[in-house]
Amino acid sequence: MKQSNIVSIVVFGEALADEFPEQKIIGGAPFNVARTLAHFGCAPLMISRIGQDAVGALIQADMHTCGMSDAGLQVDAVRPSGRVVVTQNNPDDKSSHQFAILPDQAYDYIDQDAAQQALAAYGNNEPADLIYFGSLAQRCLTSRQTLHALLMETKTLKYLDLNLRDGQVNAATIDDSLCRADIVKLNEDELSYLLEQYSGGVNTALDINADRLTWQPAVDGLMKQFDLQAIIVTLGARGYAYFDVQGRFFSADQKPTPTVIVDTVGGGDAFSAVFLTGLYQGWPLATSLRRAHEFATAVCGIRGAVSSDAHFYQRWMQRWVAE
Repeated sequence: MKQSNIVSIVVFGEALADEFPEQKIIGGAPFNVARTLAHFGCAPLMISRIGQDAVGALIQADMHTCGMSDAGLQVDAVRPSGRVVVTQNNPDDKSSHQFAILPDQAYDYIDQDAAQQALAAYGNNEPADLIYFGSLAQRCLTSRQTLHALLMETKTLKYLDLNLRDGQVNAATIDDSLCRADIVKLNEDELSYLLEQYSGGVNTALDINADRLTWQPAVDGLMKQFDLQAIIVTLGARGYAYFDVQGRFFSADQKPTPTVIVDTVGGGDAFSAVFLTGLYQGWPLATSLRRAHEFATAVCGIRGAVSSDAHFYQRWMQRWVAE
């Protein structure tokens, strides 16, 4: 896998408001990733679309706070900025959330011409080194076609965070996204779903780390079927499992410092952001994965997916430089 010379990262997809019972927090998996990349000095281009409303103003202000360019942020004069209503029905289980993702939002209508113009300006007419994308922003034809146009550059490394949400994506979009990706990040449920659809399934009671040899043939089959370079599976507190076409396997060899769980929203996004930071910085693969897991665990100790305290990120950078 390409491990260095990543100098430009484009993040495509939704920027929205996660509306918790007690507060409204700006989020969306792609935006969470982009903001974290910005905090770690990777200067990503975020391509999304917002409405002319209060949520849109918050999103734009948040970009500026993170030091991000808003050159890829489109404004829709008709449709509203994205919103997700979050409920946490079991106060004793901080990982249990329900998401009501509202339909027909501005990010469903990302304009192709504007996106390509922003991309050309960002890269001085050179293709981006890496494009991050997910599935939610592909639920509408307009944004899906825009993404496909951006992914046409074959030299670009394509990182797919599948991030499946009930009722928001169909089988054809999943299949197409896998065909276009180079690296795929999944959680355990998403991996089980893919194996059931494409490989006849694997006993989901088996632990990926402990029973690697049982999982390996099925995961290898997915990589071969879709011509993937690597699959990363996040496993919550149990860490991660990494498989690639070179036959390498990495998993968490030690637990990170225990964290009081506030919520798990954005844990996977934090993992992706630090893994991509590792590509940008040229870190060794094992180091990128370990740091991604440690940082994701820390993010589960704050409300929402991104800290409003810049020192939160500075402390991690200082720690990594000192290692």
